Amino acid sequence: MRLTTKGRFAVTAMIDLALNNGSGPVTLADISERQKISLSYLEQLFGKLRRRSLVTSVRGPGGGYNLASPTDQVSVADIIIAVDEPIDATQCGGKENCKDDKKCITHDLWTDLNKHIFEYMRAVKLSELVAKQLKKSSDVAVMQIHDNRPNAAKAKEPAAA
Repeated sequence: MRLTTKGRFAVTAMIDLALNNGSGPVTLADISERQKISLSYLEQLFGKLRRRSLVTSVRGPGGGYNLASPTDQVSVADIIIAVDEPIDATQCGGKENCKDDKKCITHDLWTDLNKHIFEYMRAVKLSELVAKQLKKSSDVAVMQIHDNRPNAAKAKEPAAA
C-alpha cells in the first residue's frame, strides 16, 4: 500500500493548520507558502475537509480556516478518508476479483494488512503529531540558544582591563 500525495498533503496541511490556528483563521496561502504545497491543490483538499466537517471556513478579510474539532478528536484516518484516499493494499480494491475474476491466494493477507493500517491511522491523533512538531521546534530553539563551541564562552567574556 502506498499513501498518495493527496493523503500526505492533507495530513501535512492539517498539522500546519493546528500549529498556526491559535490566533484565528489560517489562510491557505500561508499553509501553501510554509509547506510548499500548491494553493489550488490545497483549495481542493480543504473543500473535502470542510465537507467532512474537519475544518470550518471564515470568509472575508481576515478569513481562512479553523479546525472544527479539538486535535485530540481528529485521527489521521479521519483526514485520509475525508480526502477520499483509499486505504487498500489489495490489487483489486477489495472487489475480490484479483486473479481471473476470483479472489487471489494472498487477498486475505492484504485485507488484514488494510485493517491493521486503518486501526493504526485511527489511533494516531492530530494532537500527537502537533505535539511532536512542537517538541522538534523547541529542541531546535534550545540548540540555537546554547552555543557549545569551545571558544564561544571566551568570546562572550568581558575583556580584562
